[in-house]
Amino acid sequence: MSLWGNRVDCYEVARSMVAALAAPRLNAPHWQQLENGLIIIAERLPVPAVTFDLWVKVGSAVEPDAVNGVAHFLEHMVFKGSQRLKAGEFEQQVEARGAIANAATSQDYTHFYFTCAPSDFTDLVSLQTDVVLNPLLAEAEFERERRVVLKEIRRAADNPRRRAYYRMIEAAFERLPYRRPVLGPYDTIAQLPLTDLQAFHRQWYGPNQLVAVVVGDLPEAEMIDAVRAAVADHPPVTAQRSPLLPEPAFSQPQQQIYHDADLHQARLYLTWRVPGLSQLSRTYALDAIASILASGRTSRLVAQLREQQGLVSNIVASNSTYRDQGLFAITARLPVAHLDTVRSQVLAELQSLQTEPVTPAELERIRRQVVNRFIFGNERPSDRASLYGYYATLLGSLEPAFNYVDEIHALSVDDLQAAVQTYLAPEACSTIQILPGEHG
Repeated sequence: MSLWGNRVDCYEVARSMVAALAAPRLNAPHWQQLENGLIIIAERLPVPAVTFDLWVKVGSAVEPDAVNGVAHFLEHMVFKGSQRLKAGEFEQQVEARGAIANAATSQDYTHFYFTCAPSDFTDLVSLQTDVVLNPLLAEAEFERERRVVLKEIRRAADNPRRRAYYRMIEAAFERLPYRRPVLGPYDTIAQLPLTDLQAFHRQWYGPNQLVAVVVGDLPEAEMIDAVRAAVADHPPVTAQRSPLLPEPAFSQPQQQIYHDADLHQARLYLTWRVPGLSQLSRTYALDAIASILASGRTSRLVAQLREQQGLVSNIVASNSTYRDQGLFAITARLPVAHLDTVRSQVLAELQSLQTEPVTPAELERIRRQVVNRFIFGNERPSDRASLYGYYATLLGSLEPAFNYVDEIHALSVDDLQAAVQTYLAPEACSTIQILPGEHG
């Protein structure tokens, strides 16, 4: 079991859950906010398990460059003891009960979560909140964990997929902190003093920066009372995250070429800066366009470039929505010889979407996908807890989640065409090509 397996791509995972929402109001969570600012969301679900998911409203985007990676490092250190628990004791308590626990850091949030038997929830929620709000942050454990974090950074640097992602994200943003790795640079973490990590915790880890979500087979009042008892005595912090000014869309083509000796096929990345969650209403059409382009074997790019012509091994379209800006990306894995052809055909498809509306059949297929994903994504307590935590943390409300399918169903072919015309200009995108083999 890994309590701190970082998911650098967790924002995309969370965003994929957005597409799991639909018209039937299958969800009925209870929302309560304490005087110290803590938001508690609880829902009874008749399955023999309880998931507790504690979200912190900050991630790597709030870090100054000089301490980039401190949020992720703190995620690790949270489990290294408190005044009540010795280092490793929380993990022992979790494992002794047959529970499953983990944590993750992203650009816009950090969260700590476990799933356990209902009978173990009250004990474990007290321990989880204790290590999050009262970590010991001792020097000896800090130095030991630094080696673990540095090893994780090296593993990421050795991973071709991670390297390609970092190159794409650096090219996509010039100044926004979304361009930086969540893990931080190796040299920064190697020299990070414990005092900076302690200061980051004091600044951000208060109840008014937390969302506590509980879903499972216990009465809602019992779940809420257990969370309240664990957190009620903690005072709020004064820090507030300031909005980030989005970067303008590319005004002309951008292109960079890299080489990677570990690749067997080339990678192609085409990206556009688009609205983020701060402009939520503008994201729905882009979600639908991404699905029309490359969701399933019958989607446009998959059908043409992989199934019919065999030009790519894989092609994906995604609309990733960070809090203050989004990134629309089309990525492909393919032979080097096909790079120019595939890029041209992708951009030609976008040009076609600008001038010719999508078919009603394509739009209806997206609507059906949304309904089905909602049903499949509502079965487990962990699914619902992640969904509620994501929306409450980033938007301060659950209604956008429940209204998502209505927004998708309300889209017209004209809405999709206007979104392509506004945000996905074929002549103004960032292109990254990563070629197999050494440079030269």
